[in-house]
Order: sequence, then C-alpha cells, then structure tokens
Amino acid sequence: MTLLSVNLNKIALLRNSREGNNPSVLEFAKMAIEFGADGLTIHPRPDQRHIRVNDVYELSTFVKALKDQKRDIEFNIEGNPFAPAISSGNDTTAMPAYPGLLPLIENTRPEQATLVPDTDDQLTSDHGFDLTKDGERLAPIIQKIQSWGVRCCLFMDPDLQQIKLAQELNVDRIELYTGPYAASHLASTEGLDACLEQYRQAAEYAVDLGIGVNAGHDLNLDNLAQFLAIGNIAEVSIGHALTIDALLNGYKSTIVDYSKACS
Repeated sequence: MTLLSVNLNKIALLRNSREGNNPSVLEFAKMAIEFGADGLTIHPRPDQRHIRVNDVYELSTFVKALKDQKRDIEFNIEGNPFAPAISSGNDTTAMPAYPGLLPLIENTRPEQATLVPDTDDQLTSDHGFDLTKDGERLAPIIQKIQSWGVRCCLFMDPDLQQIKLAQELNVDRIELYTGPYAASHLASTEGLDACLEQYRQAAEYAVDLGIGVNAGHDLNLDNLAQFLAIGNIAEVSIGHALTIDALLNGYKSTIVDYSKACS
C-alpha cells in the first residue's frame, strides 16, 4: 500500500488571491484527513506565494493533536534548504518573514522533511538534486534534520548513480520526480514503457540500498495506478491535479478516489 499525502499549496494559492483566510488551509487539511488521506504536504517558499509561515505552525499543531489521539498522520515539509531567510520590511531587528527552511523544521519537527533544489524563479519543482554538486553542502543539513528526529528525504531524478550518492549521504528516503513520467503518459509515447522501467529500476535500487522511496509531481487519477504498479513506492504527494479534480468532482469524492488508487 502507498500512503497518500495531500499537498495543500494550491489551496493556499487560492486563499492568497484575496484578503482574509478563505479558503482556510487548515480546514482543508482537516477535511483531507477526515476523508481518508494519510498525510499532509506543504512547500513553503521564501516569497510565500502560497504556503505562509503561519500555515506551517498551524498545520503542525493540528497534526500533533492528531498524534496525541493516536492517529498515525504524516506531516511533510518540503523546501530548498539553501534558500536564505527573508526579513519583513526594513526593520532588520524584526523576525524574518521567512526564517528559512531549517528553522521551520526544527521548530515544528514534522515526520518528514523533503529537500528540493528549486529556486524562486521556478514556477514549480522541475528536477532532482545533482549530488555531485550539492552533496557536500547537503551532508551536514541531512545530519542536522535527522538529529531532530525528522526523516530526511531528497527530491531526486530516477538516476542510479545519483541514488547511490544519496545512500552515501545516509538519507532516509528519496522522492522520485515524476514529471517526465507524467509527460510521457499524457503523450502516450512509445517510450512510456521504457520510462516506467527506469523508475522501476530506480525504486528497486533505492530499496536495495536501504532507502525508502516516495514519488511526486504531476501524478493524477489517469496515471497514478500505472506508476504505482512499479512497486516500492511508500508515499505519493499530490496537490495540483488533486485540487483540479476537487473543483470538478468535490473534495471528499476526490480524496476518496486518490486514496483508492493508492491502496
């Protein structure tokens, strides 16, 4: 069985288009869990284009309350560990509007922290880490996150050499970037089988090395089941497509449908 983690970024993006708190990210998080999701994912960025710092703390409090009730819910915070903090206004003594990813992780202690090599000018995450370049910088960050009792995951392409480097960094999990698979599936290209085989080999290799495997990006109800058939996928994080389906079919029905696809 693969766990479903609902990414709430698009709910936050919709809220941020108006003043106030409608729709409430917290309320949609509560509904996602009520309707059968196994966890919640957020990706706070320095520009706070969707998830804001206060969302991180509110959702952390919510998940911890569920934990106190013996509910086994995953909270996953994604982000770029190298992105600098951003101060609020011109007052350098003020608390940063965005304190940086690591302080958010340290203060909230989610079940999982997923490190992603995105930048502010990217529309969305579109590639995994190149550990030949970033491995040395990531090593102490991974160790620090793990010292806080948080599972550390790296956003990765299905590249066996890169996955081996991830193992040498003692990372707990990788999240396979599934954008290329989704594009191949949508185009119904002849290369779809070869693409799936690449992901199957990557997931199997990671598990053989003792690394758990997550997956995410552009997965939807049309392509999810075929992807999960490769095996060894512990968790998928889905937000964009899930939100679109919810607009068409309703939030409860959509969460139920995605949960069934993962079971």
